[in-house]
Amino acid sequence: MTAPDDVTAALDALVASGRDPGCAVAVVRDGVIEVDHAAGTVDGEQPWTSTTLVMTYSVAKPVAALAFLDAVAEGVFELDDLVAHVWPDYAAAGKRSTTMRHLLAHQAGLPAFPDAAAEVAYDDHDALVALLAEATPVHEPGAGLAEHALTYGHLLDEVLRRTTGEDLATRFARIAAEGGWDLHLRLPERDLQRVAAVVEMGPSWRADYEADPRWGPALGRPDGLLDPEVLNSERFRRTPFPAVALHASALGLARWYDDLSRPDGLVAERLGPRLWRAYLAPAATGHDLVLDREVVWTLGFQRDEEDGRPEIGMGGAGGCSAWAEPAAGYGAAFVTRGLGGHDRGEVVWEAVRTAYAPRT
Repeated sequence: MTAPDDVTAALDALVASGRDPGCAVAVVRDGVIEVDHAAGTVDGEQPWTSTTLVMTYSVAKPVAALAFLDAVAEGVFELDDLVAHVWPDYAAAGKRSTTMRHLLAHQAGLPAFPDAAAEVAYDDHDALVALLAEATPVHEPGAGLAEHALTYGHLLDEVLRRTTGEDLATRFARIAAEGGWDLHLRLPERDLQRVAAVVEMGPSWRADYEADPRWGPALGRPDGLLDPEVLNSERFRRTPFPAVALHASALGLARWYDDLSRPDGLVAERLGPRLWRAYLAPAATGHDLVLDREVVWTLGFQRDEEDGRPEIGMGGAGGCSAWAEPAAGYGAAFVTRGLGGHDRGEVVWEAVRTAYAPRT
């Protein structure tokens, strides 16, 4: 088999073995589609195709960050501006020193919505951001790291709304349309029929998150965002919840990651050289209180290095992931409707890394 065939074979094996009900992989290198392969079904019957969309959880975060940074590039605000200058209520409870940079790099100290959010509907934006404004951070802003699992998008979104009158989903839709990326922070009604139905891969997936002392609060408030019935509803799919609610195709993600790591790509063009480099470069390093491990955050991504091969990317709670390996010149993505662990994505990741070695 050729190298791309090894990647597609890895995906097919996941479905054939029963480890995944429906998934896709894509690899784009220098703007050229090298792999675009799907296996399994979107609902137990209809086959997955290249244009199938699926909810990808935290794969959304770099996308939300790009929409925010696009406003920075326009001069609407600066990375080191205080959040409270545009959102005065946010200065409460020891948050006055929080900057835009802290929000982007998961250093604001608000990794979970307050307890009261458990009684708030997930689509009540105003109530949720009011709770964030009142909340006390778990550490001094800028002095620690904790992935803002559900809060990330609302923090960025509220700043953008207050400064431009536009939400993250609307701004990103305009950028995505220019780039030709099949990525959506709010699904248009016309695309609802393209979405795969997510299913739990085992009886304990949701329960394990809810019982975890770190992830329970981070993903459990507001209620419903670990519930497949909620995630598969039109109400959720039409609601912008930009920390997690990215509906994407594998090819859309791979195209985007291929573009963003190239200095001649649309992302670099929109942000400009200085801000583009800041988007991809390490911004905060240390022990993440939610992930419970050492992490290197950029202004939107995680940076990792294995066997001397640096990557930027992001994975989601259900098992989806997308990444770029600049030295090898590709963007790649694995998306699945099976809500489970990252073991399946790791199989695909290994196949892609083996097929696409760094250039010499």
